[in-house]
Amino acid sequence: MKRVAAILIAAFSLWLCGCVIGSKRQIAKATPPAPQPVAPTVPQAPPAPLSIPQTQVELPAPQPIDPAALATSQPAEAPPETPAKARPPRRAPPARSAEPAAATPPPVETAEPERPPIQDILPAETQKKLQESAQSHKRDVAQLLQQAQSRRLTRQQVGLVKRIEQFVKLSDGAEQSGNMREADEFAERALVLARELSSAR
Repeated sequence: MKRVAAILIAAFSLWLCGCVIGSKRQIAKATPPAPQPVAPTVPQAPPAPLSIPQTQVELPAPQPIDPAALATSQPAEAPPETPAKARPPRRAPPARSAEPAAATPPPVETAEPERPPIQDILPAETQKKLQESAQSHKRDVAQLLQQAQSRRLTRQQVGLVKRIEQFVKLSDGAEQSGNMREADEFAERALVLARELSSAR
């Protein structure tokens, strides 16, 4: 009997599970509301495209032309020109004639005035300091060169003396043109080389 009771309980519980599952399915399958009848709509014209292809060209009405505007004056000396057949351009350069054309003078070149080089615009105080510095460097260079020339110099040292003198000349030229910064730099280079010369005894 216990078996029968267990089977009945199992069957009853399956039946109840089916009811519960079945009721959930019925809730999930709720019928949708009936659709409202839609009134037939008149189809609207599609909107105009953003860019319209221009396949039709509308030209303005022809305008009258005054015949006097077309008349051209021709010089009496020039013979009437006859139209020639159009030829393709030649690829070979034209042959040079044996006699140069003496009638056409060479074009005259106008000489453009020489422009001053671009340089820094410095305040007067800075220019004065640079000028004093350049002159001080050149005095030191002259003193070191005088000491070096009192002894016997090698070929390398003679070449170094020439380079020092070139820098001093460049410094003088820059000072005359008003470029004090460049004058000071050249004088400083000359001083560095002069110190190198005096240290190589």
